Amino acid sequence: MRRDAPEARLARGSRFASRTTSLTGNSNYFEDFNVGEGIRHARGTTVGELENQLLTKLVMNTAPAHFNEHAMKDTPWGRRLVFGLVTGSIVMGLATQDIAENAIAELRLDKLRFTAPVFHGDTLYAYSEVLSKAEVERKDAGEITFRHWGVNQEGKVVFEGERTILIKRRSHWVKQ
Repeated sequence: MRRDAPEARLARGSRFASRTTSLTGNSNYFEDFNVGEGIRHARGTTVGELENQLLTKLVMNTAPAHFNEHAMKDTPWGRRLVFGLVTGSIVMGLATQDIAENAIAELRLDKLRFTAPVFHGDTLYAYSEVLSKAEVERKDAGEITFRHWGVNQEGKVVFEGERTILIKRRSHWVKQ
């Protein structure tokens, strides 16, 4: 089953048309997010060999699929794959500049799925949807759960995941 990419939904006028970020702005406090809102993040980034090699080796991932070009030559992919946690980190990083600039704490990462291979030279883009908002004991912040998608340059979903963040309230952090 092929998952419908957020880019395709955007083209059909779905909820991802509700907010396209230009770059980080003032609309990223707890009060600014609405459940069901879709966000198309402004930036994309091309995955280089450095990102993959550095993180793969730092976390001691010994799978040759990520660092042995010769071993991968005769596989169905024919080349090295980018380590999934590099892919997830890049997608969440692209989303962070818009949704978590006013974060106090990262609370949870859930339901991480790596749905298609990523290769050196692929360009990734990020989309987010606000799944829920919750009041917390702190009066200066609230909890928001987002679903993130990463898509490659062809619009194919390569990563999905949910992330819960404690985000500042404008009413307590911005002087009027």
